[in-house]
Amino acid sequence: MADTMHALEKNPNWKGRRGPVVLVIMDGVGYGKYVEGDAVKASKMKYLDWFTANCPHTKLKAHGTAVGLPSDDDMGNSEVGHNAIGCGRVFAQGAKLVGESIKSGLMYQGDTWKKLIKNVKDKDSTLHFIGLVSNGNVHGHIDHLKAMVAEANKEGIKKIRVHALLDGRDVDPTSALTFVTPLEEYLASFKDSDYRIASGGGRMFITMDRYNADWPMVQRGWYAHVLGEGRQFESATKAIETYRSEQAGLLDQDMHEFVIAENGKPVGTVEDGDSVILYNFRGDRALEITNAFEAGSEFNHFDRKRVPACEYAGMMEYDGDAHIPHQYLVNPPSIDRTMGEYLTKTGVHLMAISETQKYGHVTYFFNGNRQGKFDEKLEDYVEIPSDVVPFEQRPWMKCAEITDKVIEAIKSGKYDHIRLNYPNGDMVGHTGVFNAVCCSMEGMDLQLGRLKAAIDEAGGILCLTADHGNSDDMYEHAKDGSVKMDKNGEPKPKTSHSLNPVPGIIYDPEYKGEYDNEKLNDGLGISSWPATLMELMGYLPPKDYDKSLINLK
Repeated sequence: MADTMHALEKNPNWKGRRGPVVLVIMDGVGYGKYVEGDAVKASKMKYLDWFTANCPHTKLKAHGTAVGLPSDDDMGNSEVGHNAIGCGRVFAQGAKLVGESIKSGLMYQGDTWKKLIKNVKDKDSTLHFIGLVSNGNVHGHIDHLKAMVAEANKEGIKKIRVHALLDGRDVDPTSALTFVTPLEEYLASFKDSDYRIASGGGRMFITMDRYNADWPMVQRGWYAHVLGEGRQFESATKAIETYRSEQAGLLDQDMHEFVIAENGKPVGTVEDGDSVILYNFRGDRALEITNAFEAGSEFNHFDRKRVPACEYAGMMEYDGDAHIPHQYLVNPPSIDRTMGEYLTKTGVHLMAISETQKYGHVTYFFNGNRQGKFDEKLEDYVEIPSDVVPFEQRPWMKCAEITDKVIEAIKSGKYDHIRLNYPNGDMVGHTGVFNAVCCSMEGMDLQLGRLKAAIDEAGGILCLTADHGNSDDMYEHAKDGSVKMDKNGEPKPKTSHSLNPVPGIIYDPEYKGEYDNEKLNDGLGISSWPATLMELMGYLPPKDYDKSLINLK
């Protein structure tokens, strides 16, 4: 199919259904490799088990090259997962794009890098880096930071400050020292230069909020990174060791902010004339801190106290429509001709819904990193406000409220297609609290039962899948498959995503024989959903879309 957009062709052999085609993205719900630590298997999943036993189903790839990441050692994530489910093809994604740009040197040849380096050299100022200090490769990678530090040194930059965000979600939950201490040593290895960590803290306590859910997180980051306000320590290693000694079981992601100081004076505040690079490449948790740096007097989320006149850049363009940030180092993937665009061009009425934590995923990321709607008259986007509490304290989250709205939408007869995201398996999975994850799964499963009843009544089709695994792999395992234990003899929690496949299930209660409903195609990735959904709605998918899960007769 040519790049020019046009309406999808109807399949003349499709016999139609009374109700809509509903896509349920069970965020973070995969097929576990191990019985121990699989919270999905440990939960009473009456309805998910029923669908699996009675419907055609397959296991779909949701990590690595199947979603555009560099290798199959790379776990999938919600951003690239929703890109894949929404656009029907695999595009090279953030980590891969950045890695290639650094390896080829293309980043350093770009105008933005040159501008920020020149600014520091001309003003004899400081180059700052803000980002995750881990090799999780979901939001950022420490190797990218090290490569840029080395290049800056080669280009004559004398003073660098790193503002280190601790991970513990995409890597081992208490692995911070395995990254931070070597980083301190690496920075100190550059002789005749002043390179240091200046501030930091856990990614779920400072800086990396998303979807405007908790601006005080960003405020705490701003005060630590920019203003140098916060508890002072002689080094980042000392800060981590101290916090851990004071609070048993503290996870890296939840660690409070720290500021590195000498004689009571912070060593790395951001000042006028400095250059700042946010080196995380993923957009959702980069937008708010970027806004704090770039917005003028209209900024009203917290008192910034002082806004330095600095050159600020992100690793990538985090929002292609709003052009945020103004300056960035690597161009994002150019994703075009998404499913939503095709469906609206064809006149399909659709709805996208989730709670705040994943609302941007079923809209912005699903639409190829594009803000807004393709057609105001044909699309309805619904956001259910998330609770601003630790997810293990409300593990059911807003799945019931989401379902209320979806059932109402199904009964209305207005929509041909509805997509929704239940965040439970991912957001609660990241907490590492096993019984809370089981609670979240069972709460979600009750909603699947409610959706089944609504689909039965309306005569629609229900499709179940996920964007990646997480809740299916809640314990750290050794290479021999045994569970790792903590010092208290308890299973060591795993808070990161898994490399496991995810469900591909189709429930079609008024099946009319247009496709083989005994078996779905195997060996596919989640990018096969758009072609599948289009066929289930009676349309012929674009020829260059990835293969459908179903085989039409």
